[in-house]
Amino acid sequence: MKLNENIKIIGSNVILVPYEAKHVEKYNKWMQDPKLQELTASEPLSIEEEYRMQTSWRNDDDKLTFLVVSRQLFSETKDEIESLVGDTNLFLRIDEDEENNTKVRVAEAEIMIAEPSFRRQGLGWEAMLLLLKYAQKNLPIDKFEVKIGFENVKSINMFEKMKFIETYRTEVFKEVTLERKVTNDWISWLDEQVQLTVEQYQ
Repeated sequence: MKLNENIKIIGSNVILVPYEAKHVEKYNKWMQDPKLQELTASEPLSIEEEYRMQTSWRNDDDKLTFLVVSRQLFSETKDEIESLVGDTNLFLRIDEDEENNTKVRVAEAEIMIAEPSFRRQGLGWEAMLLLLKYAQKNLPIDKFEVKIGFENVKSINMFEKMKFIETYRTEVFKEVTLERKVTNDWISWLDEQVQLTVEQYQ
């Protein structure tokens, strides 16, 4: 999505930056890890395929992605590539609400902290909240949705703390779906959790 190609979001512990061609080599290396493939339900891509995927993320109107930078590591190294620790994404779609004969604008969210040494430090929590807040302010979204494997209890717990509600389980895919409608109460809660600081990305 072109929306975020020239901006970065500054958090307390993370910086969200747009996914650029210069990041592809490190991202592709992450995604050769079978454990990450399992957690993200992804197939390994060749480096050429990953460059095409990065172009898709940049240009397609139904995808929004940021890479997650450790703010502490970046302050130490001044090297953005070295400081990358994960990514966070939204896939946008429109569903039909047949009961009310209306269209529902849905954003399916994902978060991945790829670097093991940076897990369990709250970076995924903050990065996800920043993405949700940015999307809520800048895109017409009626509800957010996540799909998480049964075994990924930490992620399920995290989204439940974000006030997502379980709506569906599928035994075939061993996956649970949680949803969060965008309501005034939830927006107020989100505002209490994070403040958006958006800057130009060079």
